[in-house]
Amino acid sequence: MSNPDDVRFRVRPGAPKQRGAAFINKVLRETNKAGAKLGKTIGKASQRPGSRLGRGHVAARFAGASLMPNARRVTIKARLVNLSKAGLRSTAAHLRYIEREGVDRQGGPGHSYGTTTDAADTAAFEERGREDRHQFRFIVSPEDAEQLDDLRTYTRHLMARIESDMGTRLEWVAVDHWNTDNPHTHVVLRGKDDTGKDLIISRDYIAEGMRRRAAELATEWLGPRTELEIQRAMQREVDQERWTGLDRTLQREVKDGLVLPDTLAAPRLLRQRQMLIGRLQHLQRMGLATEKQPGMWAIHAVAESTLRAMGERGDIIRTMQRAMSGRQRELAVFQPGEHGRAIVGRVVGKGLADELHDKGYLIVDGIDGKAHYVALPSRSELEQYPTGAVVEVKGSVDVRVADRNITALAVDGVYRTDHHLAVAQGQATPNRDPREVVAAHVRRLEALRRAGIVEREAEGVWRVPGDLAERGRQYDAQRLGGGVAVDLKSRLTIERQARVIGSTWLDQRLISSGRGLGDLGFGAEVKAALQQRVDFLAEQGLAEQRGQRVILAPNLLATLRGRELAKAAQDIAAKTGLEHRPVSDGRHVAGIYRRSVVLVSGRFAVLDDSIGFSLVPWKGAIEPWLGHHLAATVRGNQVSWELGRQLGTAV
Repeated sequence: MSNPDDVRFRVRPGAPKQRGAAFINKVLRETNKAGAKLGKTIGKASQRPGSRLGRGHVAARFAGASLMPNARRVTIKARLVNLSKAGLRSTAAHLRYIEREGVDRQGGPGHSYGTTTDAADTAAFEERGREDRHQFRFIVSPEDAEQLDDLRTYTRHLMARIESDMGTRLEWVAVDHWNTDNPHTHVVLRGKDDTGKDLIISRDYIAEGMRRRAAELATEWLGPRTELEIQRAMQREVDQERWTGLDRTLQREVKDGLVLPDTLAAPRLLRQRQMLIGRLQHLQRMGLATEKQPGMWAIHAVAESTLRAMGERGDIIRTMQRAMSGRQRELAVFQPGEHGRAIVGRVVGKGLADELHDKGYLIVDGIDGKAHYVALPSRSELEQYPTGAVVEVKGSVDVRVADRNITALAVDGVYRTDHHLAVAQGQATPNRDPREVVAAHVRRLEALRRAGIVEREAEGVWRVPGDLAERGRQYDAQRLGGGVAVDLKSRLTIERQARVIGSTWLDQRLISSGRGLGDLGFGAEVKAALQQRVDFLAEQGLAEQRGQRVILAPNLLATLRGRELAKAAQDIAAKTGLEHRPVSDGRHVAGIYRRSVVLVSGRFAVLDDSIGFSLVPWKGAIEPWLGHHLAATVRGNQVSWELGRQLGTAV
């Protein structure tokens, strides 16, 4: 056998197996991870792995070199949006949010503008960016925006400097917001450079370079901050119940958990010394700091999280007070995990709690006499909750009946549709087709399969876990954004509901005898509206009041719905010349889905069979099938839609 030391070999590395965008993206992800881990231990930002990747990395090192401590301050929040994950509607929805009513100086809608136009075509901008891989969204908030006055020109100058730093022309639209005490500008930037390639911006430039350019520009326009302005700004922060600039300074000066007397006496903190001591004394009164020895302070570990939470709650309370417009209510912040029952009330205010991520909120004047702040799940459309509408907010997601049924019917962890069909046929009721029952459960299983909770072993055979019910509940809670579900009960105000033909939320309250209504606020208003509704129904021959008792006509809701549908069908027939074909219980109807109509009794789809049309209860699942041939079967209060080979059941 030869000596191993005599062995000679040559390494011939082959070509990389992964090339192109996918491989480059992987390298970028790994370098970003490494940069995040090493950023705290490496002194200079430009030394972080990946810091030289992307446009603007050179400018990030030199931008703001001339800035002095008295320079104007500008905050920039940035978000990189992966459009393939965010969905096609993401850009349109965000533009609609930032152009919403009430954000300009006169309280009107926002106005989009661009590099050379004061009336940007946002629809065309969205269309041009549909094939973009990603998009950048910024919020530019100068501390002295009120003094700048002309945010539009300021933004154009800022974007011109950014273009110069990155060496490419940029396509963007912006909207100025004046509806808060901190005027700011939303900028939406396409993820393409002027050659059509993906626009990659250096992390350092996004984190620091842009903010420094914005501060340079604001300082050039307004001049440096005066000593009086700086002192007044710090003085305002001393007793604020939120995380402030003084707190960030103290955080930087902490050594071994303590702020030492020598630290506070350092020359670099001379200007702030009295303010910092005042802030520490205020934190001590709040229970967030302790003076161990004269001049030696320990800041509690929970100080930052507590102050940030207090700041958010303070913002929420001020938002609620503005929405209530002086109406006296007990204020409550809706916590999904702490409510066992639903909250019902009227929408009195709405907006965006996080404008960068499009996270909205509702202010609900409840029938319990309280005003509730409700944080909506991500991507909720504020337009579907009109001011004055009646909504129901559920504080938690319950286990679905379908999940319980699947668990009960599973044998050794296997659910079979043929077994379920046999059981359903034995328990059949006139208003429910057993095949539709099984189809609804199969759709639920398909959703859970996509979430990785169940497995499909064969056609009609599913492997399900023993804890399916709880895992299904957690899946629904995550999908709804923390378990908050908002159900729109009526788009109409209670004043309009009192005297209309159609099945209303007030009618449902009448049938339940008005239980759960408080004597204050919206609850008292609902009681008054219920009496007006009784008077109207009596005029229509559908109710009779005998002393304190109210006798309602049999099948009141169905009668009101039928009358409204007949009137709507008459109007459609007059416009189209088609004959109305009423939908009877158990009847199978088919036709081309032309459009939907929103009535007091709900939303209905118009199915056109070229000779006549039918009005069928609408469901969101059919909207992508607009203009296609659909079929439906109505049984009682339920409708089954046939979408290709799928059946969709809706109440």
